[in-house]
Amino acid sequence: MNETDLLWDLERRFWLEGEGHYRAALDPHCVMVFGFGSLTGEAILESLEAAPRWNAVAMAERRLARPTDDLAVLAYLAAGRREGEPAYEAWCSSTYRRDGPRWRLVQHQQTPA
Repeated sequence: MNETDLLWDLERRFWLEGEGHYRAALDPHCVMVFGFGSLTGEAILESLEAAPRWNAVAMAERRLARPTDDLAVLAYLAAGRREGEPAYEAWCSSTYRRDGPRWRLVQHQQTPA
């Protein structure tokens, strides 16, 4: 898998997988911004306890910026589905930094479409 595919796969897994993926790929200083406010660090992990996971996500209008070899910014239109809920669409961006051989999420934001 090339690095571009790896980054998009990491992003998809944040939508679909649970706490294990977050603990493995989340920077401890990460900031996430949603329509209700922002979360940082351990509060992100705590928020997963009450949040149902997504069953599916599609990412359209994908953009990738690589300002340096150790920094990547993803931007896209997400369409997510949860069991028994209406579809959710949001414009999203995520910033990853290379930490040795791994990529870690340092920023994510969602703006409802």
